[in-house]
Amino acid sequence: PLKKRLCPRYVLESYPIGRCLERYLLMDAHTFQHWLGQLTQLNTRQKNLLRCRLQKRPQQDALHNTLPALQACPHCAASAAQLAPWGWSRGLRRYRCRECCRTCNVLTATPLARLRQVECWPNYAQALIEGLTVREAARRCGISKNTAFRWRHRFLARVAEHSDRRETGIIEADETFFLESFKGQRRLPRPSRKRGGVGTTRGTGPDQIPVMVVRDRAGHTADFQLKKLDARHVREALQPLVDRESVLCTDGAGVYAAFARDCGITHWVVHAKPGQRVRAGAFHIQNVNAYHSRLKRWMGRFHGVATKYLVNYLGWRRMLERYAKEIQPVHCLQEAVGRPMQHATGT
Repeated sequence: PLKKRLCPRYVLESYPIGRCLERYLLMDAHTFQHWLGQLTQLNTRQKNLLRCRLQKRPQQDALHNTLPALQACPHCAASAAQLAPWGWSRGLRRYRCRECCRTCNVLTATPLARLRQVECWPNYAQALIEGLTVREAARRCGISKNTAFRWRHRFLARVAEHSDRRETGIIEADETFFLESFKGQRRLPRPSRKRGGVGTTRGTGPDQIPVMVVRDRAGHTADFQLKKLDARHVREALQPLVDRESVLCTDGAGVYAAFARDCGITHWVVHAKPGQRVRAGAFHIQNVNAYHSRLKRWMGRFHGVATKYLVNYLGWRRMLERYAKEIQPVHCLQEAVGRPMQHATGT
């Protein structure tokens, strides 16, 4: 019955307080006055609860102060000067664009837009920093495992896109391989494996996904999930990244030699044999190989990741390497909306 639904006691006991307050603040004046008239039916405990919730600072206020301001309208790309304040919604400042007349906030057109349970976001960001599994993150934040899985790839969608675009100096490049995985799919083109399993072929067979990692001595890192480890795909990945005045250090794979020869880049071949791992005292690929080791060891906790999500995990690891020990949940949130602080990332 309508009268029962308008009773404050029913509202407090049946709905989350934040949702009910937001709902009743949007109602018409007559209904709101009727709702206020029912406050005398609340007992002392419920009145104290209502008073505390009304005085509590919205969870998204801190999020609004944490995330970088909008640089342009997310709808029409108009400059930030065209964004006029347009009230508040769910604890976030809204803006109205003078060009397209549409409203937005700092989460509009980002993977985090319209996600609920904002109070759990800092804890979930900390779970990403610690590299927790889906179920461990769900228990940490008090959410379901399905929500934790969906949040993981919402948080990592923009992180995967944040990679270094230019590398200079001495640049190391090498490839590593991940076993192809159809984890989470119902129709498999082959018999299923348990907890990662092993490949059907040895070495770099067709069920191995090549990932090329490129690092310079300043720590700038880029990685590429290649469809095939051949000269064409390597050239497409390296040509926009590697500066022509740099020195490229790789192993003896012919695809790197062909790229360096075609682009006129100085190329040093470093073998993994004892006594040949360092040439001229400075040219080696030990940095990129060490990154491979950290990446594989960190990936092991997930017992194999689906190939369609592999780029997200690569971006996740790059983010942890980029901030190192200084990483905080606020950095994860900034990366998740695609607006990291430039002075922190160095890009």
